[in-house]
Amino acid sequence: MDRTHKSESTTRPENTVVLSIECLKGSSKSEEWSGDMLQTGDIVEEIRIGSGPGSAIFKAPFKGGKAWLQKVLNNSYRNKETSIVVRVRRGSEDLSDLSACIVPNESAGKRQYMLRSIDDPNYTVGFSDRTESDCLGIQVSRGSRMVEALGRAKLQDGYVSYPWERRMQEALPISGSSNFLSIFFLPKASVNGRAGSRYNDLEDTLARANAWLSCSQANGVPIVFMNIQTESLLTKISGETASATVNTTSLSDLSNLANTSLYGFEDYHGVDIGVVRAVRLWYAPLGIELPLEIKLRDDDTKLGFSISRTEEGFIYVSSVTDHEDENAPAARSGLSSLYRDAAKASRRLVVSRVGSQKVLPWMVSSTGAIRCYDTISLSQKLSLHRHAKVSIILHVILWDTSATTAFSSQTRSSSIGTHLLFSNQTLDSSEFSWHRVALPPRQVGDRQVMPLPDEEDDVFRLERENVGNASFKFQEIPFTNESL
Repeated sequence: MDRTHKSESTTRPENTVVLSIECLKGSSKSEEWSGDMLQTGDIVEEIRIGSGPGSAIFKAPFKGGKAWLQKVLNNSYRNKETSIVVRVRRGSEDLSDLSACIVPNESAGKRQYMLRSIDDPNYTVGFSDRTESDCLGIQVSRGSRMVEALGRAKLQDGYVSYPWERRMQEALPISGSSNFLSIFFLPKASVNGRAGSRYNDLEDTLARANAWLSCSQANGVPIVFMNIQTESLLTKISGETASATVNTTSLSDLSNLANTSLYGFEDYHGVDIGVVRAVRLWYAPLGIELPLEIKLRDDDTKLGFSISRTEEGFIYVSSVTDHEDENAPAARSGLSSLYRDAAKASRRLVVSRVGSQKVLPWMVSSTGAIRCYDTISLSQKLSLHRHAKVSIILHVILWDTSATTAFSSQTRSSSIGTHLLFSNQTLDSSEFSWHRVALPPRQVGDRQVMPLPDEEDDVFRLERENVGNASFKFQEIPFTNESL
């Protein structure tokens, strides 16, 4: 866009009809409202069609105005001569040039054309017949028109494609599995509630979620509270339940729903629909989820550790073989060392994943039962790993990152067969200090329940288990040990 400051045109009476610019579509660049861009009301002084010595030049005044110019543009477009330069005057002195190409203006009708800027294809202009006084008035009102354009401007949104499958494979520590941990609480079925009420109120569900978290922490599970929310589930209701819940007829009745776990409404077909309000509790590891790879050898007859399950549904390592058995897979992988560190810290060594599958409790039913993984089926899966000599990858929840540092130092000096994986990336020995800084330990707040002192907690006693050739033992009650 070229701009000069000397006008080559002669002064005309203000009531003279001139050919002026009509801005059809704005530019995508910031110069749209600057003096370099053509605007509505600019007076056309010269038109040059084509390039080189054979170009056609037309100067103001233009007899016939817009109608004449559309015929000229039509002939040029049909002859495939679409290059055009338009010189306009703004005020009495400023001149600006627009280099553009001639394109059809389909919204204006047949044989109607407009100019599309070569520098910015989003910027298009047309032509209009106006008096010179009207053009000067439009130019003077440029500031107010900018404010009006600002008020009319709207942000555009749309959809863009995203490589979800590739990102889930590359960006997640466990491909296709998230790091978000939560448990879902359905409202407990009411036994002695009011007539028509099938569930206890919302406060009861929140209290049960709070009790589950507090008891988990008191039992040494290294987790912290993150967030809690309600979720609505639709169900069909009928009979006395429908008559007792589908009764909201005004805004004043909505206050009665604040603490209810079940309310209803009637759809367009007259079917009574119930809305059950459940609770989802979000929590996070106190430290990090640490992956351990347990490699197996041909002469391995047992894994060297036992697993159990807490009353709250968490799978944890309940015991390991004694120090003398350093050739056991649990000792080679560093699992035994982590277990002993957890016992010293009065924490349970909780297993969060086996392979890529989470093994944490994930739901509490309306009867109050916790849905979690069975230790027997887990024992069968791990036994198959041992017999097939296929490596086992376990994720354990750490209580702070200092345990990661101690564990990494010990495993680097141990025998071959120890493999340490990290949740974000695989690190060598020179990167452990960076990892320790990047992942500060969570602090247990005042609202968190502290674990029992070491001298009062006999859950983490290290006892020798004579399990024979069995890989590990299992128990459903966390305070007793039963060999498989």
